Amino acid sequence: MSTAAPYGTSVATAPEVQDIGYGRVFADFYDRLLPHDGSAERTAEVLASWHPGGGTLELGVGTGRVAVPLARLVGEVVGVDSSPEMLQRLCETVDATGAPVTPVHGDIRTYADDSRYGLVYCVCATLSLVCDPTEQRTAVARAARQLAPGGTLVVETHNPGFVTALHEGRARTSFFIPYAEPGTGVQTYSTLIPGGLWHASHLVHGGGRVSIGTEITRLTTAEDVDSYAADPGLVLVSRQGDWAGGPFLPEGSGVHISRYRRPASGEERS
Repeated sequence: MSTAAPYGTSVATAPEVQDIGYGRVFADFYDRLLPHDGSAERTAEVLASWHPGGGTLELGVGTGRVAVPLARLVGEVVGVDSSPEMLQRLCETVDATGAPVTPVHGDIRTYADDSRYGLVYCVCATLSLVCDPTEQRTAVARAARQLAPGGTLVVETHNPGFVTALHEGRARTSFFIPYAEPGTGVQTYSTLIPGGLWHASHLVHGGGRVSIGTEITRLTTAEDVDSYAADPGLVLVSRQGDWAGGPFLPEGSGVHISRYRRPASGEERS
């Protein structure tokens, strides 16, 4: 079940959608959590270059950080998120920009509609917010089901090898990432939880104030995602370690970005 909103309106929430509360914590400052350095636009450009044609679906659209610039390149993007708070900010952006993004209140583990898309993507570690590997597998299977024959699925999430290397054998550490504007950046207090979970508390500095948000994610390997994608018959096309096309390094890349393809009907029969 899901509920969509036309452009420029508030999203009607679906009470059966389970929400972990991420948006309640982060929505007010999410657009300051990630630097305004053109990275969202670069992500959109790469996704557009991988788009085989047809519709576009984002799973975990948030405030529209990627969906809005992508929609300017490829046309309408349907954006699914379980957070009413995030979707409300997306609606405000759609109002302000006229971007052709359709917000949908839905759960990526259960989402389904009657469309088949050329591109389905789940980026910025959204999949890792699903902490149960069985539910991660279900989410990828759902995404694959929404693909048209020949369609592309893109998944980006944290690289466990990089996160573990940051800790240098310790269970807890902290680090600061400065942004270009003086006095801005993100300070993170990081804890590795036995069983493959990652607890991170972020202090976002900017505008003379500090905003705090905490998240727990599952350290999801590239091999995990490959396994999930193989179940519905998707084929790995490429993997890279950043949106500039750099190679994926097991301990050196902060993320892994995997691109899969659903074989066309004729290929499935061959």
